[in-house]
Amino acid sequence: MHIIVVGCGRVGSLLANTLVADGHSVAVIDKNEAAFRRLPTTFPGRAIVGFGFDREHLTEAGADKADALAAVTSGDNSNILTARIARETFHIPAVTARIYDPRRAEIYQRLGISTVASVAWTRDQVLRALFPERSVTEWTDPTGHLHLVSRQLPTRWCGRLLTELEAASGTRLVSVSRAGSAFLASADLVGQEGDVAYFAVTTETTARLEAALAHGGD
Repeated sequence: MHIIVVGCGRVGSLLANTLVADGHSVAVIDKNEAAFRRLPTTFPGRAIVGFGFDREHLTEAGADKADALAAVTSGDNSNILTARIARETFHIPAVTARIYDPRRAEIYQRLGISTVASVAWTRDQVLRALFPERSVTEWTDPTGHLHLVSRQLPTRWCGRLLTELEAASGTRLVSVSRAGSAFLASADLVGQEGDVAYFAVTTETTARLEAALAHGGD
């Protein structure tokens, strides 16, 4: 795949290096030439001084043949403008934008632009550590109706088939993280202490999941 990374800060440079290591063709755009010092001297991709929302710079980066673009600069407006041009002008199939204001996420998702809210992600990870009984929204679809939430499994569900939890809540258990490993849920999966469970929920079933987790499905 050919992937464009807009922004060569800590996130952008790490992303670009990871993509190259995975065998992808990568072009990086940054307005500051000094930012490319974060890339190794052996970096095989293209480094373009410019702006992600400039059509000429995107063309130079290969936007007409790109399979994906990630806008990860430090500016919300620049990232979203870049993402919209990538989708609407160059019709790049997979586009995502980093945002710092999570209140904007739902708006952009409705435009078909996936977002990664750095502040919200950090906040949710801290809250998970402080309050393990709190559910964390990991992903929301562009309509805002379907969500992937994670939750540390309460002790009342340990030793029980987790299909009972699905039946009680009307949700779908997708996967479980256990002792440093993750795996897809199966019909015979029994909960264990320390499990972090990932559920697919709708807006209507979110409250049912919380009730089932809290009361054991009684």
